[in-house]
Amino acid sequence: MTPELPAALKAALEAELVGVSRRDLGERRAAATAAYRAGGTSSAVIRGGEDALAYALARLPATYAAAAAVFAEAAARAPGFAPASLLDAGCGPGGASWAAAAAWPSLTSATWFDASAPFLDLARRLGSGPLAATAVRGDLRSGEFPATDLVVASYALAEIAPAEQARVVDGLWAASRGLLIVIEPGTPAGWARLLAAREALMAAGAQILAPCPHQGACPLSAPDWCHFAVRLPRSRDHRLAKAADAPFEDEKFAYLVAARPGIGTPAPARVLARPRAGKPGIELKLCTPVGLERRFVARRAKAAHAAARRLGWGDSL
Repeated sequence: MTPELPAALKAALEAELVGVSRRDLGERRAAATAAYRAGGTSSAVIRGGEDALAYALARLPATYAAAAAVFAEAAARAPGFAPASLLDAGCGPGGASWAAAAAWPSLTSATWFDASAPFLDLARRLGSGPLAATAVRGDLRSGEFPATDLVVASYALAEIAPAEQARVVDGLWAASRGLLIVIEPGTPAGWARLLAAREALMAAGAQILAPCPHQGACPLSAPDWCHFAVRLPRSRDHRLAKAADAPFEDEKFAYLVAARPGIGTPAPARVLARPRAGKPGIELKLCTPVGLERRFVARRAKAAHAAARRLGWGDSL
């Protein structure tokens, strides 16, 4: 899957930008970023359609790219899983639904669930690709969601107070008939939220398909944390909105794929950092069923070295 926005979504976003001041969007984006970093939630930050559009211009390409990377791995871990229905919990402008439709052609319907009317309105205007989408305005903190084959919560738990996150995760898992996928920012705080969700999900009988290659305790400890990255291109408007010069950005994310029993198989190992290549060979940092491992693949081991050269950060081994 490509990390770029689908052509139809990109065209719909560009249509929303016609006649809109890029300076105003940039200022709104900067204000929203500052508010989010200070602990604000979308209900306080996204006050109207212009705020939602500024967010979509600045963040939709990156959140879509992260979702596309996660969904590609989830589909690889559960090749027989063919969901028909999707719950996009905390959907924002709906980017995760577009990424899910690309990963699972079997999907026909989506439920957008969000407390933000401006986000839901923008999601309707941007469309849902091949999916028949229904917008539901609701509070994630209720923990009550419609049952679907696939449940996704992308960059949503960060909006919930720590004391209420367990109820939300329980509700999302109860709603899932197949997979529950949770994506968070690739920060230590995002990883901590996922660790708590992982523990609760395994206690409820879920199998963790990814990124973990095991069902045991996470072998990482602070200051290290589990996260990954995807590189995506920036359009001219995207660069202007973010006051950035580089034609690309690296979105760091953390994620969890939980499955009902009998759906999919975890990877034997996961690459946890960018491989370090040198003249003697390649060094890999791996998470394995028996813990962390530093594996060195010598150049003279030609077949293994050729395979290691194709591995990237986040790949299964």
